[in-house]
Amino acid sequence: MKKIFLVFILMILSCDAIYAQDLQDNPISYTESAVVLDCSEIQKITITQGYTQQYQYVKLKVNSGKYKGKIYEIEHDIPDNSSFAIPVKTGDKVIIAIEEENNYVNVAITEYMRQHYMMYLYVIFMLLMILIGRKKGVKAVITLTLTILAVMKILLPMILKGVNPIPITIIISIGITVLTMLIIGGINSKSIAGIIGTSGGVIIAGMIAYYIGSQVKLTGMSSEEANMLLFIPQNIHFDFKDLLFSGMIMGALGAVMDIGMSISSSIEEIHKANPSMNTKELFKAGMNIGTDVMGTMTNTLILAYTGSSIPLLLLFMAYETSMIKILNLDIIATEVIRSLAGSIGLVLTIPLTAITASVLIRRKK
Repeated sequence: MKKIFLVFILMILSCDAIYAQDLQDNPISYTESAVVLDCSEIQKITITQGYTQQYQYVKLKVNSGKYKGKIYEIEHDIPDNSSFAIPVKTGDKVIIAIEEENNYVNVAITEYMRQHYMMYLYVIFMLLMILIGRKKGVKAVITLTLTILAVMKILLPMILKGVNPIPITIIISIGITVLTMLIIGGINSKSIAGIIGTSGGVIIAGMIAYYIGSQVKLTGMSSEEANMLLFIPQNIHFDFKDLLFSGMIMGALGAVMDIGMSISSSIEEIHKANPSMNTKELFKAGMNIGTDVMGTMTNTLILAYTGSSIPLLLLFMAYETSMIKILNLDIIATEVIRSLAGSIGLVLTIPLTAITASVLIRRKK
């Protein structure tokens, strides 16, 4: 019995030793929130000629996790690059990295805490939708929530497991369209027409983007985030061109869905106001509405993509880069094809929705 007990104790001690060694080899890290209790002015020291280092002495209190309530005094380095510099002042809420290694706890400030203001803005947005839209505003909140869940809980996890992103994106896009149209508009001819028109427009946009992107040999590696995917811990080998086209399909969905619902809803209202109109007249009215909306919607789509590229365009202008070089860069070709493919899908949604809505609404009568 004593021998068994001794063996048991030795096993525990050996496990503790292995665990301790593992902690030494693989330090444990946490990401937590904290508040700055006190801090010094920004200090500067000269390391070498022409190079200075900035830092602050910061006293902070951890507000979450294992070390909640603990107070630490740290030396907070501030890089010269303003993109990574995080100067703090008393009362600032920050995100910190806590690393445990060899019975030592290292604390470093990694970011400002921004989530609270984003949540405030989100709540204001939701309240305004409900206040102005009332019943339909509540439905819009529901559809937005379902869309976010579909992307975060279905689309991204499946892609991260190695599923081909293009078919799964098309399926999710059509699913989002069906749920949105039926929840907002109900089960009727208007919603069915909107679903058919939107789905057709998104699929056409995806096909055009895929074909043209393949012809011009887009790599899908033009963004920094795509390059970072090469080093994720899941060790998945992505087809970055498929990821690119998947993003193009998803990016076009919002605008295409908007115009699909607008036209089908308008045709139904016109039919209610004048039930004597035949299918051809309803189609013509829908096309007139669609062409009016088309100009602003395509501008919205293209300006949305252009707006995110303003710093890059300014760089080209500052260095007087030739237009032929700009247009043939992978990153620029990607954005141009993304914008134009989405706009073509949007434009083709107009006649597709108009003819479908005209036929279904007249047949309903």
